[in-house]
Amino acid sequence: MKKKLTLGSVLRFLFLGFFVAISVGPLLWVIMSSFKTNKEILSNAFALPSSWAPVGYKAALEMAPIGTFYKNSIIISVVSTVLNVVVVSMAAYVLARHKFRGNTFIVLLLSMSMLIPTASLLMPIYKIMTALKLLNTRTALILVYAALGLPTSLFLFRSYFQGIPKELEEAAYIDGAGFFRTFFTIVFPLAKPGLATGAILQFLTSWNEFMFALILTSDTSVRTLPLALNYFTSQFSFNYTAMFAALTMVILPSIIVYAVLQEQITSSMVDGAVKG
Repeated sequence: MKKKLTLGSVLRFLFLGFFVAISVGPLLWVIMSSFKTNKEILSNAFALPSSWAPVGYKAALEMAPIGTFYKNSIIISVVSTVLNVVVVSMAAYVLARHKFRGNTFIVLLLSMSMLIPTASLLMPIYKIMTALKLLNTRTALILVYAALGLPTSLFLFRSYFQGIPKELEEAAYIDGAGFFRTFFTIVFPLAKPGLATGAILQFLTSWNEFMFALILTSDTSVRTLPLALNYFTSQFSFNYTAMFAALTMVILPSIIVYAVLQEQITSSMVDGAVKG
């Protein structure tokens, strides 16, 4: 029995180590390569850099407006997240608390929208934004990103609202509170874990989205960080040091956000699933 337990432990650690290596290894290699020279990268891709000077980062910042990309990504991601959380949370609350004809159908319809391939929405959304004269604007991306996160946020928020005791809301209505006051002063604070999880997921999705940003924008002044990867690949095709430095600056923020808040995301999604 002891030998079986030891063998199982070894196999478990080997299995986990393998997945850690294939997940973290490429990221560490990109970061390490961002400090190498072109010659070092081409001669021995897996060797340590001879110097840890941030020459590649300086070159990347000089060759591309990364600050503008960062600013656009922050504005678009934050605003789309706030819009998604506020609007979808109210819709989810109504669907969770008020029973009316078509309630189940609406929930099913919105949930089924998660099965629609994102690529199939490119042309309709492009035509809509063209008709609204919002092409090449941050507003277009904000609206699109907030809408794309609607099914996931709705499912998560609705599960949390269903777990809140109705007696609290009934007491507020008896005291004369209206819908908005009851929602924002009682229900909203109680659902903070679920709302925070939805906000984090929405922010990461908006931060990393590429296709709609590519189709709906054309000027550097309104483009986001994921498009910077495409920009860097073409601009730095022979400057691998700058290209890897640019990759590091683009991907690290979302990784840091998820690493810091992963416990919140995991626990909240599990709790929401149990409550629902």
